[in-house]
Amino acid sequence: MIANARMYSVSPEVAALWRALLSAIIAKADVEVTVIDHAAPAALDELWRRTDQGAVFMCGLPFSRAQPQPVLVAAPVPAPPEFNGRAQYWSELVVREDSDFQTVQDTFGKRIAFTVADSQSGCIAALTYFMGADGGRPLFEEVIAPTVTPVGALTAVVRGAADVAPIDSYAFALLRKHRPDLTSQVRVVGNTAPTPIPPLVASQEGLDALQSAFLEAHQNASMKAMMDQLLLERFVRPEPSSYAVLRDRFEAATRYWGSHRFAGTTHPAFAT
Repeated sequence: MIANARMYSVSPEVAALWRALLSAIIAKADVEVTVIDHAAPAALDELWRRTDQGAVFMCGLPFSRAQPQPVLVAAPVPAPPEFNGRAQYWSELVVREDSDFQTVQDTFGKRIAFTVADSQSGCIAALTYFMGADGGRPLFEEVIAPTVTPVGALTAVVRGAADVAPIDSYAFALLRKHRPDLTSQVRVVGNTAPTPIPPLVASQEGLDALQSAFLEAHQNASMKAMMDQLLLERFVRPEPSSYAVLRDRFEAATRYWGSHRFAGTTHPAFAT
């Protein structure tokens, strides 16, 4: 079986920390799981379709829509105080630091960057947030080509390819710590509603020892040191039903934007 933290490997340093933490947890559980790389531009849904997952980060939206659903192993609780000690996250709507935009509404009529069409934080959270704000006309000038990752979306804003982008709030916190060269060039002008954070999933039941190792990781001094660098308070056992809200919001946003124009020009990858 495999383990992977591609979703939150926002820099080489962070990727190395995730590999080390996952390896330590797997060793503690004494299970046959191998940490693998699956770096961009490789598609995340290819990883999520594998039948040998042992502990793989999966976006909550595809999880909520999967039939059958993978087995939930654990969910991270980010340590920054704004997460309120919960396994939750949201999308930060960011603009360039030197732009004139002060509010989300100031970006209407401009260009927006999304990661991929089935990403909760990189697309659907924003589509839900903007429902009803269009007033019968396109909100944005353009939805640009998929940026694939939070770093890609952030870079699109920094380089001027887009004027605003939704960024996974936990990924953004990691970037603030480990890539301040990027985050110092943007400002947050809004955020979407909190939803359950992406969980670690497995393809099969019976990984009780691995789940226990995740839940107890914060009690181990060496693991806690790595978790501190990853801005993690602890891992918790999530409930599958808590992710149903993501499916419901996806369906509502798809219906809404299927009959309203989100942008004057939309890249085909985001056609509803």
